[in-house]
Amino acid sequence: MMPPSVQRAHGRGKQAKRLIRAVPAPRAWQRMLSGRRLDLLDPSPLDIEIEDIAHGLARVARWNGQTNGAHIYSVAQHSLFVEALARARTPRLDDRCRLAILLHDAPEYVIGDMISPFKAVIGDAYKAVERRLLTAIHLRFGLPPKSPPQIEALIKAADRQAAFLEATQLAGFDAAEARRFFGRPPKFSAAMERDYLKPWPAETAQARYLERFNRLAGV
Repeated sequence: MMPPSVQRAHGRGKQAKRLIRAVPAPRAWQRMLSGRRLDLLDPSPLDIEIEDIAHGLARVARWNGQTNGAHIYSVAQHSLFVEALARARTPRLDDRCRLAILLHDAPEYVIGDMISPFKAVIGDAYKAVERRLLTAIHLRFGLPPKSPPQIEALIKAADRQAAFLEATQLAGFDAAEARRFFGRPPKFSAAMERDYLKPWPAETAQARYLERFNRLAGV
C-alpha cells in the first residue's frame, strides 16, 4: 500500500492529466472566405486558393498603414510593383519565375505584413511559419518548393528597390535614411511611378493581382 503522501501526489497527478485533457488545443487554423481552413502549423496546398490570397493581400497594409493617401498601400500592390521592377531588371524572365516573384509575399494573406523592426524582436518564429506557408503556396501553383538562388536574389533586390520608393514617396522617409536601410535608389520610369506608387482601392488591388496571376499561370 502506498504511503498517504504518495497517494496524494498520485491523485494530484491524475487530476492534472484530466485537466490537460479537458483543455482544448489552441486553434492554429484560419477559415478563409472560400471556406478553406488553412492550418498554420501544417499548411496543405489543397487548402490554398488564389482568390483568398488576392482578397487578403489587397487588404493587408504595408508599412503598418503609416502611408500617405486615401487608401492603404497594400501588399497586393507592392507585390505587383516588385514583379514589375524585377521584369525591368531582367526582361527575359519566364512566366514561372515571374509568378514566384508575384507570390513572394503571399503568406501575408493569412499572417499579415509584420514590419521589419518587430520581426527583429521576435526572431525566427515568424520566418518558420512564413517558410512553411510559402512552400505550400508554391506547391499549390506548380512551382518548386523553394525558388532557385538567382530568383531569390532577384526578389530581394527588387523588393529593396520597391521599399526605397515606397519609403520615400509614401512613408515619410528622407532619401538619406531610406538609402541607409534599402540601398541606392533605383531607376524607374515616370509611368511606373504613376501606376504603382499611388495607393489603389482594395478592390482594384485585388482585381489587378488576380489578373496578373492568371496571366502568369496561364489560367
